[in-house]
Amino acid sequence: MNIANSKPSLRVEGLLEVCANGYESALAAQIGGAKRVEFCDNLAEGGTTPSYGQIALAKKNLSIEIWPIIRPRGGDFLYSDLEFNLMIEDIKICKSLNCDGIVIGILTADGSIDKTRCKALFELAKPLPVAFHRAFDMSNNMDKALEDLIDLGIVRILSSGGANSAIEGADTLAKLIEKAKGRISIMPGAGINKDNIKELMHKTEATEFHASAKSFVSSKMIYRNTQTKMGSIEDEYQYEVTSVDKVKDLVKLINEN
Repeated sequence: MNIANSKPSLRVEGLLEVCANGYESALAAQIGGAKRVEFCDNLAEGGTTPSYGQIALAKKNLSIEIWPIIRPRGGDFLYSDLEFNLMIEDIKICKSLNCDGIVIGILTADGSIDKTRCKALFELAKPLPVAFHRAFDMSNNMDKALEDLIDLGIVRILSSGGANSAIEGADTLAKLIEKAKGRISIMPGAGINKDNIKELMHKTEATEFHASAKSFVSSKMIYRNTQTKMGSIEDEYQYEVTSVDKVKDLVKLINEN
């Protein structure tokens, strides 16, 4: 059964979402033809909430859908009261800037969906739609998590099928899509590129996909201090940014017959 058209409001043919780590990447995603961005910072940590300035500039100048991730730090998805309060304030900011939606993900200590806190954020976000990020992949039971998120009113789940990459988790993703039966969108993400997107489309029958489509940009610094470091990344004289060409390649492949 092909359920891609069973609920058109949730399953959009030929859709690419880009994980954009800032305004420059969101602009590249728009130029490349992506539908929306999961807007974040700190890709090396799996994405954290971008700054007010990044969101404000993107909403002011871009037409692409902006969905900021509401995640106060890297690491696990079990948050303190302080961190939860930060998430509340970030959602208020997103609403004030007229974002198109938000992306959340909170688990309890036993790996279940934290329905109480997720519901509170869902209600606060209204009328903005809410998606759930790859905290889903870290849950203790993805089938139950799927039903919990449907009950909460979440519109979309980003998932690798619980594997290191979407292509490795393709079989699980296909089963999740079948179980969802159009009640929620299951969007494959993690390690998606032009070399595996067609295989993933065939195996899962998904119609929207998530990719960073990033490239590394070398620093223009002439003087480089190689004796010390400011962070934990191996090479601090480069940074990641979404590639227009990589976005275009993915959009083309997704929309090919």
